[in-house]
Amino acid sequence: MNLSDQTRIMLLSLATAAFAVFPTGTMAQTTAIVGVTLIDGNGGSPVSGVTVVVEGERILAVGPQASTDVPSGAEVVDGTGKFLIPGFVDTNVHISLYGGGKDGTKDRKESSVFYREMGPELTLEAAQMHLKFGVTHIRDSYGALPELVEVRDAIESGHAIGPRLQVAGNIVGWGGPYSITFALIPEDNLSLYEEQFSDYIAQGVGEELMDLYPEELRVAINEYLDKGVDFLKYGGTSHWAFPTLIGFSPEAQRVIVEETHRRGLVAETHSTNPEGLRLSVEAGIDLIQHPEVLGGREISDALVGQIRDRGTVCSMLVNTFTGPAWETHLKNRAAAQERLAAEAGGEQAAEWGRLRRPVEREKTTYQVRREQRALGEGQEIRRRNAIKLIEGGCVVTLGTDNYAGVAPEFGRTPKPIWQEPGIGTLLAIEGLVELGMSPGEAIVAGTRNGAIAAGALDEFGTIEIGKIADLLLLDADPLQEITNIRKQSMVMAGGRVIDVDALPTKPVYFVR
Repeated sequence: MNLSDQTRIMLLSLATAAFAVFPTGTMAQTTAIVGVTLIDGNGGSPVSGVTVVVEGERILAVGPQASTDVPSGAEVVDGTGKFLIPGFVDTNVHISLYGGGKDGTKDRKESSVFYREMGPELTLEAAQMHLKFGVTHIRDSYGALPELVEVRDAIESGHAIGPRLQVAGNIVGWGGPYSITFALIPEDNLSLYEEQFSDYIAQGVGEELMDLYPEELRVAINEYLDKGVDFLKYGGTSHWAFPTLIGFSPEAQRVIVEETHRRGLVAETHSTNPEGLRLSVEAGIDLIQHPEVLGGREISDALVGQIRDRGTVCSMLVNTFTGPAWETHLKNRAAAQERLAAEAGGEQAAEWGRLRRPVEREKTTYQVRREQRALGEGQEIRRRNAIKLIEGGCVVTLGTDNYAGVAPEFGRTPKPIWQEPGIGTLLAIEGLVELGMSPGEAIVAGTRNGAIAAGALDEFGTIEIGKIADLLLLDADPLQEITNIRKQSMVMAGGRVIDVDALPTKPVYFVR
């Protein structure tokens, strides 16, 4: 029996235990939020004195308080002095255990081995941490498909509390976490666990797909789509490799996109150099994950125009180059500048240099790249690219790459706050304002545009009659100060008021 078989049996046997009791929140009923200031997510001006009525999971009525009836028996929430916005959407998270990284990341492997049988619980816990901060819909774009499906279905059926969840499983064309394509790890010396776990994550759509003929690729893509994914993400280029290599030919990319669209699903890519991204856009993708990451190159006007004109959604890692992340970068850059200056011509070097004849030499390309990395040049370029995509009129939303990370007992250093589930999403929305958006535009990016990315704007993303009631009640005006999105007095997901203080329901990595 291989790891996939063992894990699947484990998942089935643990499903009832993992998702049995969740004393968190009020079951969906009729709720009226009265006298609130409405910011509906469409980008218009706020409207004060509004009543919003929710029945079951849907919005029943939206209108002036004076003329909107409150149904008999409804639970009434006083919205006076408060602000109502749609729940947030994060279009790129990783909530399941997935093992290693580009350097082997031993602490992630230790966590995945030790907690392997708690995969479903940990996946649910990370999802709940998003909901705790008002993120009512998440898209998991890389992870362990079987337990992601398990958790998604448990939430959808009401057996578990969590944000609505869409899952992609593996990034098509890449191997699992212990592979050349994902992590630059040669396969010659892998342990049996690493091989089995990589197969479990890859789900049969790893590196081998890059060697298929187009007609074979169509079959493989459909077999994978049959496993129950909600959208498909493929590797248009390599992952961390330098140079960044194009993953699939133009025809192969069209095949992937066509077969995904044939199922009515969203197709997206990880393509991180200029030509790789251009090919993916021309293949007809719906969404680009982190389009600002472009192999250390500035994005061209032509590519920005192409993305804008096609309406391709840009899901940006804003949390990693704004706010606390940017402050950290600036401190690290200053320290690196000081260190490099000392290495190049410090007093000691000048004194000792009298013993040797001077030699003039040009820096090697390798030295230049090392110095650029030390100075965080990639961060600088990514930030400029993000601003250019925003100013270029592209459809922008946020995808944070937030992940559960390692177990607390296996980590030596604290995880960056900007990549923690939930709070990292709020920091990304705040970061959009830092990049030049107005607070209203940032809220649209984190709500309406997120629903567009999910292919479900007709279902959620704005506060309108008939849509799913994903709502956040704020104690202060986010249009005056975007950080007021943190001042949440009520989180409603699918018409259910969530007791966020009771999340996560079964703490493992996190605390309530």
